[in-house]
Amino acid sequence: MKRHHNTLYVTTQGACVRAQHETVVVRVEGTTRLQLPLHNLEGIVCFGRVSCTPALMARCAERGVGISFLTERGRFLARVQGPISGNVLLRRAQYRQADDVALAVRLARNFVLAKVASCRSLLLRGARDHDENARAVKLRECANSLARHVSELDRDLDLDAVRGVEGEAASTYFSVFDQLIVAQNDTFWFHGRSRRPPLDNVNALLSFVYTLATHDACSALEVVGLDPQVGFLHRDRPGRPGLALDLVEEFRAFLADRLVLSLINRRQVQAAGFVKTETGGIIMDDDTRKTVLVAYQERKQEEIAHPFLGERTTVGMLVHLQALLLARYLRGDLDDYPPFIWK
Repeated sequence: MKRHHNTLYVTTQGACVRAQHETVVVRVEGTTRLQLPLHNLEGIVCFGRVSCTPALMARCAERGVGISFLTERGRFLARVQGPISGNVLLRRAQYRQADDVALAVRLARNFVLAKVASCRSLLLRGARDHDENARAVKLRECANSLARHVSELDRDLDLDAVRGVEGEAASTYFSVFDQLIVAQNDTFWFHGRSRRPPLDNVNALLSFVYTLATHDACSALEVVGLDPQVGFLHRDRPGRPGLALDLVEEFRAFLADRLVLSLINRRQVQAAGFVKTETGGIIMDDDTRKTVLVAYQERKQEEIAHPFLGERTTVGMLVHLQALLLARYLRGDLDDYPPFIWK
């Protein structure tokens, strides 16, 4: 089993990340702020005005450590990686299945099924926390609607129909997402998804954590030799990691949404840490971003039993295990792809 490595997130503006022998060094205004072994890293994520030296990028490419560059608010810009690993036959099988509409629908349905089922589990857990009050009633009603969407996926659907079910289920789920926020309601509220830019504090948190999860999914797919750009539910679009976005669908509710709700309800983030820009978008200040990153890494260290493999593993390893199962399915070693469904 692949060892669970760490991801280095560099958020300090003006920082320079460089290689020094077998270590990674982060320097700010000529002062070393951090130094750690390269072999302990799985990826490096740079936010805003953070630079990396060519020597570091070359060393990371040799070691299979991906470097992602994001804007200060978390929008993906570019990724630096070395030669694609894995068997070329696996990637050719991926491309063939992506071009075969029937096979693509089969995988797309599994990704959507996992997403909707996990969203339903989150709502039901929220309903149990609120006993029998009006909030719990709304959450249970929405969970029942999501159950109907899950049953719709058992029908013979084309790709557009699968996307339609996903869109309707997402709309249903987010219609009651605000009911899961039980603290700081005057400053943390949710009236619908807004992305580029996020228009409220909750959307800023969601978009940021979704970006982190997508980075992890890209890394996991590259490790097993799959092309993160060629997806099944998310079709080809220049610059978009379609397969990584497919894989992330399984973890939105379980990992990202739960983390955001926990940060708000436990008052680990405060409204003062969010700033409104001239364009109306909301961004997090540096301290809040660091709080989210620490919580995200701590969440990834928690243990869970994998529902298909029956093994104990860390939350952070789940995306790697799913990438491995996807590769085994595409190679023909599995009859179907078993998505991660949280119960």
